[in-house]
Amino acid sequence: MTASSRSLSRTLRRHLLNPAALGYLALVVAVGVWVGVDTLFVEHADASFAGVWLFLVTAPTSLLFVALPGGLPFLGIVLGAVIQAFVLGAAYRWVVERPTKSVNLGNA
Repeated sequence: MTASSRSLSRTLRRHLLNPAALGYLALVVAVGVWVGVDTLFVEHADASFAGVWLFLVTAPTSLLFVALPGGLPFLGIVLGAVIQAFVLGAAYRWVVERPTKSVNLGNA
């Protein structure tokens, strides 16, 4: 294993295994379970739009894959979830790990 692959895996782990990223991924999984239950067990008189929620939860990344043929739109959901969890995790790390600036108010 090279140093660059170790640093890449460490970066991925740092940004994907924190409360913000894991909370977002849990939300995506919960919506996916809801869509699955709605599709498999709920009878509708007409079409259900429950599947649209997976694209909305992982938008805007997943919306880039909507017009592709076959099962590629579902790949967009997975990629959208991972990419956005990474970005949320990076933002979380930036907020938590940034140095705090001390304010000296003087002798007021």
